[in-house]
Amino acid sequence: MMSLTVYAGLFLTALVAATLLPMQSEAALVGLLLTDTYPWWALVAVATAGNVLGSMINWLLGRGIERYRDRRWFPVGKRSLDRAQGWYQRYGKWSLLLSWAPIVGDPLTVIAGILREPFAMVLLLVTIAKLGRYLVITAITFGLT
Repeated sequence: MMSLTVYAGLFLTALVAATLLPMQSEAALVGLLLTDTYPWWALVAVATAGNVLGSMINWLLGRGIERYRDRRWFPVGKRSLDRAQGWYQRYGKWSLLLSWAPIVGDPLTVIAGILREPFAMVLLLVTIAKLGRYLVITAITFGLT
């Protein structure tokens, strides 16, 4: 039962970390890797699944939120949103390979939704990016121990 709780906690941490809410999943993953209690591949798979799901939630929010961009309460100014959309249109879907990056990664997935990037392409590129990041973190963690 403890294993399920640990995996669920890692999944939720990774999911929330991929949304626009501030949270870091890397520390949770490294901490669990260092316990040497759980298989590294299972931890990476769970963290990746949670983080990808969080990014897809961002994509869904992007699909529905633009209709509110002229409202006072909209969290991003018109100029900032236009700049982000221009950047995304210039670099295209391949910019989603940066969805793992702090600060820019989460908004990229929202912009992909606003610009109607197809679900399957977003899912593929975000999964590659998130899995790659967690594999690098795992390799570095085991290289340090």
